[in-house]
Amino acid sequence: MSKIFKYFLNLIPRPWLIKLSYWVKPLLAFYLRGSKYIDPIDGKGFRKFLPYGYEKPREGVLSPSTLSLERHRLLWLYLKNETNFFKDNLKVLHFAPEQAFYKRFRKQNNIEYLTTDLNSPLADIEADICNLPFEDESFDVILCNHVLEHITDDTKAMQELFRILKPGGWGIFQIPQDLNREVTFEDNSITDKKERAKIFGQYDHVRIYGRDYFDKLRSIGFKVDEVDYTSQISQLEVEKYRLAKGELVPFVKK
Repeated sequence: MSKIFKYFLNLIPRPWLIKLSYWVKPLLAFYLRGSKYIDPIDGKGFRKFLPYGYEKPREGVLSPSTLSLERHRLLWLYLKNETNFFKDNLKVLHFAPEQAFYKRFRKQNNIEYLTTDLNSPLADIEADICNLPFEDESFDVILCNHVLEHITDDTKAMQELFRILKPGGWGIFQIPQDLNREVTFEDNSITDKKERAKIFGQYDHVRIYGRDYFDKLRSIGFKVDEVDYTSQISQLEVEKYRLAKGELVPFVKK
């Protein structure tokens, strides 16, 4: 059954999978219900999580109920336990809103929630991250996760994020990152989609970020904390929630 799921999940592009999930995920959640693993986003338990990944599928990382991956569950725990996101009155901008969060954030009474993207059907405002239609210092919080690796001019994108964040505001800008790589790698001469997928992990990624990602954010003006949140919780929780041990949360402030 695992091989069937793996084949199915990697054959279908994620945007299509998200649309199909409205019909499929209740069945998956029922079939895989159990207590070995917990999705902290909705609190549901499962006997197993599903495989997911393009070039190198990862075993047991996709939640059957929310379709969250390791990074989504890590972000949820960090927002809930370490920030004022669920407590204070905040104006929030969310880029490329993830399905696992969208309805939950929308229902929060304490935040003024706005979403943006060029292609997502969940976006309130269609906008280019390198040329945003928002006034300076407009938002208390910006969530921009797994977006910058798609952007050719990520310097301009970071400058725009800095411009629209209020002084004292904060953001989380997760990216796929190779922590063994000191310097970010990009090569615009690689245009073949299969080759790009092989090298960058997805055909529409334009770079592999190294540890210098944090210094680049600092050069824009952000104060950056490289948070290894999996080291601040128990190993039991890391395994129970199916997190990627050692994944860093890029927490930025202005």
